[in-house]
Amino acid sequence: MKLKGAEILINCLLEQGVDTIFGYPGGTVLDIYDALYRNGKINHILTAHEQGAAHAADGYARATGKVGVCFATSGPGATNLVTGIATAFMDSVPLVAITGNVGLNMLGRDSFQEIDIAGITIPITKHNYIVKDVSELAETIRRAFYIANSGRKGPVLIDILKNVQIAECEYEPKEPYPLKEFAIDGGKVKETADIINSAKKPLIIAGGGVISSGASPYLKELAKKLNAPVTYTLMGKGAIPDGDPLCIGMLGMHGTFAAAKALIASDVIIALGSRFSDRVALNRDLFANGKKVIHIDIDNAEFDKNVKTTVRVLASVDSYIKAVLPLLGEHGSQWMDEVATFEEGEKLKVDTSIMAYKILKKASALAPKGNPVIADVGQHQMWAAQYFAAERPRQFLTSGGLGTMGYSMGAAIGAYFGTGKVCTVVVGDGCFNMNMNELSTAVTQGVPLVILLMNNSVLGMVRQWQKIFYARRFSQTTLKKKTDYVKFAESFGAKGLRIQSEDEIESVLKEAYAYAQKNSAPVLIDCHISCDENVLPMIKPGQTYDTQLERMEEN
Repeated sequence: MKLKGAEILINCLLEQGVDTIFGYPGGTVLDIYDALYRNGKINHILTAHEQGAAHAADGYARATGKVGVCFATSGPGATNLVTGIATAFMDSVPLVAITGNVGLNMLGRDSFQEIDIAGITIPITKHNYIVKDVSELAETIRRAFYIANSGRKGPVLIDILKNVQIAECEYEPKEPYPLKEFAIDGGKVKETADIINSAKKPLIIAGGGVISSGASPYLKELAKKLNAPVTYTLMGKGAIPDGDPLCIGMLGMHGTFAAAKALIASDVIIALGSRFSDRVALNRDLFANGKKVIHIDIDNAEFDKNVKTTVRVLASVDSYIKAVLPLLGEHGSQWMDEVATFEEGEKLKVDTSIMAYKILKKASALAPKGNPVIADVGQHQMWAAQYFAAERPRQFLTSGGLGTMGYSMGAAIGAYFGTGKVCTVVVGDGCFNMNMNELSTAVTQGVPLVILLMNNSVLGMVRQWQKIFYARRFSQTTLKKKTDYVKFAESFGAKGLRIQSEDEIESVLKEAYAYAQKNSAPVLIDCHISCDENVLPMIKPGQTYDTQLERMEEN
């Protein structure tokens, strides 16, 4: 059948199973939005800003495992997507961003709202396309979704010229391209099995690749067979339940005492879908000194990039674990008995007097079990990772690699439309001020959110660094905002509440979750905390875990 390019686009999105799009219309995508309107089969969420649309598509993808989709017009609309695309790229999130552009006869003439968005996004996408011929449109869309969702997942951008949207072409529906599995080197798998079987103190590091490959059930089986502790990266939170007896919490700069001690004591490290970022491998030269390191990853570029490894296996985490399990013997409990003693050191990192700790621990207990938790970036992000228990994969969403302040509101909207569940947002006042406009989207769209606004009137994490490493020279980290966030929330049509003392925590949280659930509406809680509440432990990049732990034990 013959269809216009804009109609082909919508039909191809339906082929790919797209049910929700986040976006903002403009001149060069009017034909696309008209086709979307006339088709009527895809839910479109109008955000307050294109960056919010990109973050919403990201949150949708992280919460569901499906490809997130966002629309934007040319020029500033397209460039407003860039931060969201980069966020998805750094965290390997499958996303397809679709932009419009001026017609072919206007291209390269500095036309109104013309921008080379493909050129801009080359470094932050797996691939991108400029579609100049309508006959290439359908195949381009299909390839884009395949690329976004295959191998190491990530964002793809499609820039569709105005003339392509209105030109006609024959369209034939097709099934999505099937994803191909990587062939695993059996010899490499056997080599890793021999190392693991000879290990006395194996440690498993679960990265984001465990979650993106759907390997969490196999991870539990592996850990149980080895009787080995599992620590996770920020992106790997939820890969194993926080309450699992073999889980020792997050590793890294702000990770648990037990994870740091286990890393030091281990003899073999099994890294699953982790890139050994500088927040985990703090001192890359000494991180795995004297240990054997087995690195499993689907991206060959990650091998030996940050940490030198003993054996590298190119594979998805799920396929590797399934292949190696039959080759592994049962391990005794002596190592886990030793790890259990490390848990006693947790008292060194938790100051149970701070309000942030008390609020998040209570929220973790009162929030609907397994529902999405979206953390923004900063102190509150690390507190959420430390104290808000994750029971399943795709429950804890945050910007890890890029560290995008302002991520949470858009991502929470996307997570809700992906899951239909009440979401908890943990955000600082600095981050909230960056994308607070998306609260209007949440109200308009009836999104049930409980927003824990950690209000300390400073840029908390930066200030903490200034306090520790810059002799308390607090340069431009005191916000001095006079915003009444309760009144602000109410002016947008949301419910506003406030926590100022410990005895208010439980009652206010209960009220908030009940209201959000009953009214399908957002609730903002202005949580007053001290500007001197710190995230502990804190290991500076370049330090070794043992050096920092010695200091902690001395204190």
